[in-house]
Amino acid sequence: MNTNVQTNVKKPQDIFGINPIAAMPFTAQGNVDLNSFKTMLEHLITTGCHGVTLFGIASEFYKLNDAEKAQLTDIFISTLADKNMYRCISVTEHSTELAVKQAKSYQESGADCLMLLPPFFLKPDNAQVKAHICAVLQAVDVPVLVQYAPTETGVPIPAEQLAEISKEFPNAVFKIECNPPVEYIQALLTLLPDAVILNGYAGLYMTDVLSVGGKGVMPGCSFTEVYMSIYKLWIGGDHEAANSLHQRLLEYIRPWMESCEYIIQVEKTILHKRGIITDDYCRKPNFALSQADESIINEFLKDFDNILKGA
Repeated sequence: MNTNVQTNVKKPQDIFGINPIAAMPFTAQGNVDLNSFKTMLEHLITTGCHGVTLFGIASEFYKLNDAEKAQLTDIFISTLADKNMYRCISVTEHSTELAVKQAKSYQESGADCLMLLPPFFLKPDNAQVKAHICAVLQAVDVPVLVQYAPTETGVPIPAEQLAEISKEFPNAVFKIECNPPVEYIQALLTLLPDAVILNGYAGLYMTDVLSVGGKGVMPGCSFTEVYMSIYKLWIGGDHEAANSLHQRLLEYIRPWMESCEYIIQVEKTILHKRGIITDDYCRKPNFALSQADESIINEFLKDFDNILKGA
């Protein structure tokens, strides 16, 4: 295991901006493509994004074994070392005991922050979910993005519960991706005005979230440059231009977000067409793109060509 020593420990307020979820490149035979994975990370460095997260849903973590995850963790930490971005790794273990061990391991490996997917298989009750979250927060010192994704997990967590957790554990930050998220984020910020909140969900609600006090977005990683452009416009005060660019993007990502596997395959195909990864294979079960999908992806690449090429 890589035992990098953290010399610049991140605080909750350091978690902001554009934090894409790393995709998982596979070969055409379904093996993890470590070379493409490193090339993709090196590409993300050039986009100027503020952080990168490994083992989110967009990383297809649920299709990886432990040995693969260990290899990928070492490459992730070493490739992004000494870069002006934070390295976030998601803790997805369903068992509290295993989640605690994994969280400690990722911190020791050099992760600047963690993301935590609360347990949801067989519907644990809210008290058990809260105990799981608190156990992980207590086990580490780095910020932990507590992920709230009720559409994907089927587990509701009241905003009051997250506020209680944050008051006890100041390293708690949040990735809120209910659909829509704005009302929930407003409720959480009313209870906890200083809460650090990022939004996922492919950035569908990006400008709405920023307008109510959210700190950033965690989309896929195949067109990070577009999200960076929107964010820079927003932070620079040109909200009209930011909204206009975001509306252009929504025409594409709204249909793609009809299912997780759909947008995962779309993002992988975009990475492949851009020459960033060698193949767009997704381990099965996966989503099969149609010819119409391929045409729309090509249209997207043409539409955003100047931004993607940095022109």
